[in-house]
Amino acid sequence: MITNKKYFLAVSVALGFFTVLPIVALFQYAFFPEGRFSLSEMIPVVTNEQTYRLLIQSLKLGGWVVLGTLLISFPLALITTKTTLRKYEWLDILFTLPFMTPPYIGAMGWILFMQKNGFLMQLFPKLSGLSAPFFSLFGMVMIMSLHLFPTFYLMLKNSMLTLEGSFQDAAKIYGKNSVRNWLKISLPLLVPSFLLGALFIFVKTLAEFGTPVTFGTRIGYKVFTTEIHTNLASWPVNIPKATFLSVILFVLCFVLWLIQVKVIQRFVYGTISGATKEATVVTNKWIQGLAVGFVVILFFLAIGIPYFSILMTSFMKVRGDGLAFDNLSFDAYIQLFVNQNGGLSAFVNSFLFAALTGLITATIGFFAGVYIYKGTRYSQKVVDFLGLIPNIVPGIVLVVGLMLFWNAAWLPATFYNTKAMAVLTYCALFLPYAIQYVKNNMMQLSETIFEATDVFSRTKRSAFMQVYFPLLKRGVLTGMMMTFIISMRELVGSLLILPPSVETSATFIYRQFEQGNVNAGMAMAVLTIMITCFFVIVIEKSKK
Repeated sequence: MITNKKYFLAVSVALGFFTVLPIVALFQYAFFPEGRFSLSEMIPVVTNEQTYRLLIQSLKLGGWVVLGTLLISFPLALITTKTTLRKYEWLDILFTLPFMTPPYIGAMGWILFMQKNGFLMQLFPKLSGLSAPFFSLFGMVMIMSLHLFPTFYLMLKNSMLTLEGSFQDAAKIYGKNSVRNWLKISLPLLVPSFLLGALFIFVKTLAEFGTPVTFGTRIGYKVFTTEIHTNLASWPVNIPKATFLSVILFVLCFVLWLIQVKVIQRFVYGTISGATKEATVVTNKWIQGLAVGFVVILFFLAIGIPYFSILMTSFMKVRGDGLAFDNLSFDAYIQLFVNQNGGLSAFVNSFLFAALTGLITATIGFFAGVYIYKGTRYSQKVVDFLGLIPNIVPGIVLVVGLMLFWNAAWLPATFYNTKAMAVLTYCALFLPYAIQYVKNNMMQLSETIFEATDVFSRTKRSAFMQVYFPLLKRGVLTGMMMTFIISMRELVGSLLILPPSVETSATFIYRQFEQGNVNAGMAMAVLTIMITCFFVIVIEKSKK
C-alpha cells in the first residue's frame, strides 16, 4: 500500500489539473467577475422566469424518466432472477447495448422511425396516427428511459441475486401469502437499490445533452444542458448566462450526489449469510410466456427500432423513395471512406483523440487507483473524490469550466482552439472510468501482496512494474477500452471545444443529421455502433 506524501501530492495535482481547475474557473467567473465578489450579474439570471421554467422542465423530465426506467427495469430484473430466463446470461450483455449506444444516435433512430413519412408510416400505414403524439414530452421520456434503463436494471438485479433463499423460506414459514411476503420482506431489502438507482437516473437525465439537443429541440422542450449550449454556440454568444446556468446545474447535481452518499450510509443491509440455497425460480407457464413477451418487446423498442432505422437510412440512395430494394446502396459508406464529405477525416480524428485519451487516463488511473486502494485513509479519500468529480459534475458544466480556464487572459500559453484541447477535455470527462476499473482490481488483492512488495521490492518503480502492473493490467486495459469507446462518440465537448474545420465522428453525425444529409450521418453512426459492440464484447470476455 502506497503512503508516500510526494506520491499523494503528484497524483492529486494530476487529477486536480483535469477536474478541479475547471470548477474553480467556473465559480471564479460567476462570483468574482472583476476580481471582486459580486452577485450583480448572477441575480438577474437566477430570478429570471426563463431560468425557473428551465428548472421546472429539467426536474419534470428527470422525474418522468426515473418512472419510465423503473417500469422497465423492475419487471426485467424480476424476469432475469425469478424465472427460467435467469440462465441466459447473454441477456445482460444484450441489454447493455442501449446504454452503450450514444443517446443522440438512439434519438435519431427513433426520429427517423416515427417522423412523417418515416419507417412506421412505410411499414404500418394504419399506425401513422402515432407519429404526432410521439413528438412530445412522452416521446422524449420514452427515448431516454430506453437508453438509461440498463443501469437501473443491473442495480436491481444484483440486489435481487443477493437475497438468498433463506429469506423466502423464512417468509413462507412465518409469513402469509407470497404477495404479502414479498411486500413485507423482500421489497424493503431492495429500498437502497431503488433509491440509488432513482437518484442516479435523475442526475443522468439532468446532465444529458444528446437526446435533448436532437429530440428536445424538435418539440421545443428546453432543459439546462441545451440552453447552456445555445448560449455558447449561437449568436449572440452569452458566456455569462451560460456560466450562471452551469453553476445552477452544478449545485443541483452536487446536492443530489450528497443525498446519494447519505442513502448509501443510511440503508445498508446484510443479505448474504453464506450457507443458504438459491432463491426459488417461478416455473408457471403463463408467467414464463409473459416474461418472454416482455423481453422480446423490450428488445424491439430499445434495440430493434433505432438500430433498424439507422441501418436502413444509411443504405438508402434517396430517402424520399422509401424502403425499396432498388433504393438501397453502399453509396453513403463509399463517400465516407473516400473522404468525399469529410467523414473519414472526422473518424480518424475521433480515433486518434480517443486513443490518446485512453492512454493518458489509463496511466493516471493506474497510479491513482493503486494509491486509493480501499480508501480508508483521509489522503486516499481525497484522491478518490478528485477522481470522482467528473461523475458528479454534468459533462457540459465541466466543458464550460475548461473553456473558461483555458481562455484566461493570464495564461502564458493555452490549449484552447487546438486539437490538444479535445484530448484534454475527454480526459477530464472520462478519468473516473480508468480509475474505477483499477480500484476494483485492487480490492481483489490480498494484503499480503502489499506487505511482501514493501519488504522485497528494491524501489517503488520495480514495485509498480513488476508487481502492481502485472496484477492490475486487466483493469487498466479494460478502463482504457471503456474510455476509448466513450471518447469516440463524445458530442457535447466536441461541439464546444473543437477548432474550426476540425470534426469528430460525433459532430459529423450531428451536423449531417441537422443539415439533412442523413444517409452520411447514419453511415458514420453504424460504424460507431459496430465499434461500440465490438469493445463491449471484448470487455465482457475479458471478465471471464
